[in-house]
This record gives sequence, structure tokens and C-alpha cells, in this order.
Amino acid sequence: MQLHCTQRSAAASCHARRGAAVAQAPVRCSHPSGVFLNGASIAPSVHRSRRCVKAFVSVASQNAAQMDAAPQKAQATQQDWTPKTTASDSVLAVWRKADAVCFDVDCTITVNDSLDLLAEFMGVKEQVEILTNKAMDGSLSLEQALEERLNIINCSPDDIKRFIKAHPPASRMAPGIKELINSLQARGKAIYLISGGFRELTLPIAAYLGIPKENVFANRMNWQWDDETGMPTKLVGFDMSEPTAHNQGKPQAIARIRQRNPYNTVVMIGDGITDLEAVQTTGGADLFIGSGVVVERPAVAREADWYVYDYTDLLRTMARYSVAMVGSGAWACAAVRMIAQNTQVDDAADEFVDEVRMWVYEEDFEGKKLTEVINQTHTNPKYFPGFDLGPNVVAVPNIVDAVADADLIVFCAPHQFLHHICKQLVGKIKPGAAAISLTKGMRVRPEGPQLISQMVRRLLGIDCCVLMGANIATDIGREQLSEAVIGYDNLDAATLFQKIFQRPYFRVNLLPDPVGAEMCGTLKNIVALGAGMVDGLGLGPNSKAAIIRQGLVEMRAFSKALYPSVRDDTFMESCGVGDLVATCYGGRNRLVACEWTKAQMEGKPRTFEDLETDLLKGQKLQGVLTSNEVQEILKVRGWESQYPLFTTVNRIINGYLPPKYVVEFVAGAKYHIRRPGTDDEEIVPVRPKRPAAAGGVATAPILAA
Repeated sequence: MQLHCTQRSAAASCHARRGAAVAQAPVRCSHPSGVFLNGASIAPSVHRSRRCVKAFVSVASQNAAQMDAAPQKAQATQQDWTPKTTASDSVLAVWRKADAVCFDVDCTITVNDSLDLLAEFMGVKEQVEILTNKAMDGSLSLEQALEERLNIINCSPDDIKRFIKAHPPASRMAPGIKELINSLQARGKAIYLISGGFRELTLPIAAYLGIPKENVFANRMNWQWDDETGMPTKLVGFDMSEPTAHNQGKPQAIARIRQRNPYNTVVMIGDGITDLEAVQTTGGADLFIGSGVVVERPAVAREADWYVYDYTDLLRTMARYSVAMVGSGAWACAAVRMIAQNTQVDDAADEFVDEVRMWVYEEDFEGKKLTEVINQTHTNPKYFPGFDLGPNVVAVPNIVDAVADADLIVFCAPHQFLHHICKQLVGKIKPGAAAISLTKGMRVRPEGPQLISQMVRRLLGIDCCVLMGANIATDIGREQLSEAVIGYDNLDAATLFQKIFQRPYFRVNLLPDPVGAEMCGTLKNIVALGAGMVDGLGLGPNSKAAIIRQGLVEMRAFSKALYPSVRDDTFMESCGVGDLVATCYGGRNRLVACEWTKAQMEGKPRTFEDLETDLLKGQKLQGVLTSNEVQEILKVRGWESQYPLFTTVNRIINGYLPPKYVVEFVAGAKYHIRRPGTDDEEIVPVRPKRPAAAGGVATAPILAA
């Protein structure tokens, strides 16, 4: 590698004030290609060993002093290494999971040094360059160089205003830096500027990039104030109390940042040795990325964990997540529509792959395969007619193909099918993937109940959040105001899922109670059956309100009986009372229960299966199955009388009580049910009874008070 004494950009003077740090001459290198790991999942943080910077800086200073005398020797030394222009997996893992990214300013964010540019603006460029050279050869300390340069510049506040107007921040940005910072901000990363320059010159840059002024660490100019006007008039030095006024100042600034914020991972990006110091001191950064975008410094390139010549390399290697939807019913289609909008249209951070794959159970629709219809029309006319899903939604008939390489998997299929679905996916899921369940229901096993998210975790070995709330699919398709919560154990995964669901019309809050949220979503369907019966009986809002209130009481009590850690306030969230009210007034369980009750009262009974087919057009009814599953638990544990509404609703749907008992649920729960012709008492049969076929004789159960 051959040494050159010229820089790669127009920033020819961008090495003042770095003391011994800038002793190395820049080297011209070819531009390597960046690494792009599409859709790579976030890996755990790695612990990095610290290196001793003092010895290195000393060697750098000696090399600088000897460079004129022995240029060939220095050149030979530089040929023994190459910059780490390709990031290792461990470096990429830290970069991708950074909570905060700290940037040097001069010659990292800007193409020139602010103080040198100010000196040129003030007409004292040559005098300042003399001090710059002294700083470069190590004969002048950082503090002394700063002070003497300020004395020569001798600017006023008006001079600074004129300078900023003449050199606006937009004209000084390094190529690609604004796009990089904007993308990091869109991903929720905290951005800090840590500069050995001056705050007065740095704040306009921060404002241009949308960085809060409290996130700026830089030196402050000291001013003499006029007694008459009360205004600053003369520059008299700078504040030596700022950490950036001294060597090792940048790691001190990062230590302060860590003290004030609960960041796990902090990354430093810069072009100079003082930036490299940030990672070589305890309490500093976890990763240093050297920047050769404006100026190349071999001393920095040699020691950087990763060295880049183009900021798009950093953009390309930021994790991008692919999303897959398992399910294609009305709610799944409403959900995938929001996901598609967020991954294609409103993904400012380019954090998600545009294409969203949706597994569709293959069936015929008007002479064509349903997947073909969806992919040709971008609609699902069978289950979600009238709503455009988005051109980036791709229907896939093979479930393994649909989730292949997906980082985020959304489960939204009827709960009675999910165990079989998950069994098909065992060993087929990408390592490090995360899931979220939109399905409401539970699975009853001999050893106890199992929520859908628990089943996904156990079978697939991945984290699974839940999204629950008042989510009537057609209302969401019409983009009417709706809300939901994401119940989570893993906050990082929940935050990603929040990004793909949050819309102006769909508000998503995070809730650290996944079990409570999922129990709410499961149990509300039983209450909705009761509310539908009230409507079918022709009763008014008072009766319906009583059923809803009692239902909420039993939902809370049952959830806490099974899972004592469930939070009380969860039931006041959208997943609790919000979802309950919406389902009891507009859900399909209410609708079917209403029509079932009317048929019973008219003496023309119909089965829930028949009504499901006629009214839901292929959608599945969850409430009846959930009621039987919950009642099985109540029976085994002897809790029937403690949950009178749950018990009475279950007896009604199974034919043991007439629908009118829904408003007499306390009495309904006290009846002992005896099968005809036996002495056995059985409170709840496991499966719903079907009315006798036409011409047959229906045998009614015997009620014993």
C-alpha cells in the first residue's frame, strides 16, 4: 500500500486539533464493496476486549516526527496491514443491535473542519495552519492548540452567524451521512454528536440532521459580555470543563451518556484517533467504526473494528427483516394489509423487505385457485372482499415456502388448526426468527391448558408475542380508528412487530403481560356468545351490559386463577374491555349466537356448524370451541359455580338449557345435569350436541334442581 500526502476529498485541512492523533499521513485505498446480509436476524451482543491506546498514540507521534527523515521506512510499515473493510459477524451483530450511535463531526459528518473553515472565513487561514502543523507534529497540546487558534480567529457572535449563513450545514455534509442518520433515527436509534470542535458551530449541524441539542457534546466558547447591552461581544477562550476539551474526552462523553440512559450497546463512528479512543477505554463505546469517507488515516484504519469508505456500506448491512403471514382469513388479510403498507410505503428506515408472503390454504374460487386470484387482483374476494391487500403481498400455497427465511412470522389462523400448522413447521423456521400470534383461543390438554403463544414457543423454539385488541377486520380494512396491544416477553421483538402493525388508524401499545393479553382475547368470545343470545332474545341494552360486565369479571378471575402473574390493568386495555365491547356488538360470535337463538325460539333449531357456513362464508367460529375447552377446565377443577356466566353459556350451546337462561346465569349454573336413563350427573359434555334431524325425535336432557 502506497502512502500519499493528499486527502481523498476537498477536506484538505481537516486534521487540526487532534494532537498526536493526527500525526499519520492519509493513505489512498480502493473502495471495497459493503457486505449485505439480507434479512439477517439480530444476534446477541459480543464482549470486546479493550486495547491500550496510550502506547499506540505514543508510537503514532514518534512515527510522525520521523516521517520526514525516513519516509520509505514508514511506507514499508504501512504495507503490512489492510483495513477491516468487511465486518465480521460479531461486529455486524453489535452494529445492528446498537441502542445509540455517536458520531464525530469534523471530517466524519462534514467534509471539512469547522474551525479551519471559520479561520479561512475570517481571513487568518495561514496563521491557523501554522498551529495546525504544530499540533500535527506533537509540539503543541490539544488544549493549547485550541486556545491559540481561537485567539487568532478572534471572531464575534455576528461573525459566527455570517459564517453559518455563508456555509450552511447542507453544503458541508459528507456523502450519504444524512441518509444514514435518518435511517438510524427511523429505526429508533439514539444519535449523538461528540466533537472536539465548538458547540456554536456544531448546533446548526445537529439541527439540520434532526439531532436534539442535548445530544451534542462539544466545547463551548467563552465570551466577554458588554455591560451596556448585555450581549456577548468578544471571544476570550473556551470552557475547559467540557470533556471534549481534553485528550480522552470522547470516552468520557460516552460514559456520561451511559450514566444518563439505559443503553446496552453504544457505537462510535469517526475518522480520528480521538474517536478510536472511545472504544479503548472502559465505559466507552462497544464498537468503533472508522470512517474513510472524507479523510483516510492509517492509524485509525489499522485499529478500527470496521473501516468504511462509503456510508451506504453501513446502510446496506443494517438488518432488514422479511415478514410472513400464516393465515388468509378476514383478520389475517386486514393485518397483512397493514403490514404491506408499512413494509413498502412507509418504511423510511428501509428496515423491512418489501415483499410479504402470505400462506393461503389452497382452494378453488370461481374456477381458479385462490392463490392465483389473490396474486392477480391483490385482493382476497372470498374472505376479505372489497379491500386491496397491496401489490407486495404474495399468496403462497405451501406453508413451508411461505415462512422460508422469514424473520418475523405472524400466526393468524383458527386456533383449532394451529397445532397441526406448527407441527409442519418444526425444523423449518429460520434460526433467530420471532413470531406473533393474532389467534384467540387455547388448547386443552390432560396436563392443563396451553395458550397459542405457549404452543408456538414449545413446538418451534422461538419467541412469540401476541397482538390482541378490538379488531373487527372490516373496520380495520376501512381504516377506521382501532387499537390493540402487543403482549411481550421480549421487548426487542415486540418493538419490531409494533413497527409493522402501527398505522395512523391502528394504534398499537406494548404491554409486558402476554399471558393476560392472550387470555382476554381467548375468553371474550364466550361472553360474545352470551351477548348474541341477548340480542336473539330481543332484550335491550341493559341486559346486554349486565352480560358484558359479568363476562369481564369472570375473564379476570379465570385468568388470574390459571396465571396469578396476570396484571389487573391488562383488563382495562384494548385487549380487555375494548375487545370485549367490540366483539359483543360487532363480532361474528355475537352474530351467529344471535341467529342461533332466534332459530331456537322459533322452534326451527339450527346447528352452529350450519350457521357458520351460511353466515361466515368460510370463516371459523371460535366461541363454541373455546367455551367447551374452558368448561372442561372448570369441570376438572370444580369451578363451575364460580363462573356462572361461562357455565350457563356452555350449557345453553350444548342443549342443556334454553337460551332464556343467559340472563338467569346464576340459576343456570346451579342446575345439575343428568343424562336420560342414567344416574350419572355430568355438568358439561365435551362436544356440542346437534339437534335431531328432520323427522327424528330430539331427546332433551333432564334438569334436576
